[in-house]
Amino acid sequence: MPTAADQIDALLPQTQCTRCGYPDCHAYAQAIADGQSDINRCPPGGTEGMRRIAALTGRPALPLDENCGIEGPLTVAVIDEAWCIGCTLCIKACPVDCIVGTHKQMHTVIDAQCTGCELCLPACPVDCISLEVVTPGRTGWQAWTVTQAAEARTRYLDRNQRRSGADVRHAEQLDLKARHKLEHLDALTLHTEVPGEIERKRSVIEAVLARSRSQRATKP
Repeated sequence: MPTAADQIDALLPQTQCTRCGYPDCHAYAQAIADGQSDINRCPPGGTEGMRRIAALTGRPALPLDENCGIEGPLTVAVIDEAWCIGCTLCIKACPVDCIVGTHKQMHTVIDAQCTGCELCLPACPVDCISLEVVTPGRTGWQAWTVTQAAEARTRYLDRNQRRSGADVRHAEQLDLKARHKLEHLDALTLHTEVPGEIERKRSVIEAVLARSRSQRATKP
C-alpha cells in the first residue's frame, strides 16, 4: 500500500533538482506528507504539479514559491567540449547519471536522460556547461511527461544504489587495510624508540575501525 509520501512523490517530476530545499523529490514529498512543507515549492512541476498535489492532499492551492525558482521550459545541459578538462565533478553532481566521461577525458550529456536539474552548472570549475531550452513555449507538466519522470526516478535510485554499494566496498577495503596494520603494527611502525608511538598508532587505527563500523551500522 503506497504511503502518503509515495503518492505525493508520484506527482513530482523527479528532476531531483533540490530547488524545493530538500535533497530529492521523495524527501520533499515526505515533508509535505508530514505537514512540514508547503506544496508550492517545485518549479519543475509548475502550477499544474502544485494543483495535483493540492487535489491529493486536500490542501489549498498556492502560487508557486518564487524563492525556489520560477516555472520554465525543460532545459538540457550542454558541455562545451573545447573547454572541458575532464575533472568528473559534473558526473558526480548529476543525480540521474546522464553525463558520460572519465578522468581527464571530454564529457558529454545524454540529452534524452537530462532532467535540466542544473546541479552540474556550479560543479564545473571552468564554466563549460550551459543550458539549452528544448520545449519552448511549454513549461511544467506541459514540458515533461509521467513516463520521463518515472524513468528519471529509476535512474536516480539506480545511481544511489550503485554509489552506496561502492561506498560499502570502499569501507570494507579500508577495514582490511586497517586490520592488517593493526595485526602487524610492531613491524610497520617507524620510530619505535619514541615512547608510546606504537600505542598511539594502535589507538588511531582502532578509532578508524570503530568509526567505520558505526557509519555502516547507520546506513539503511
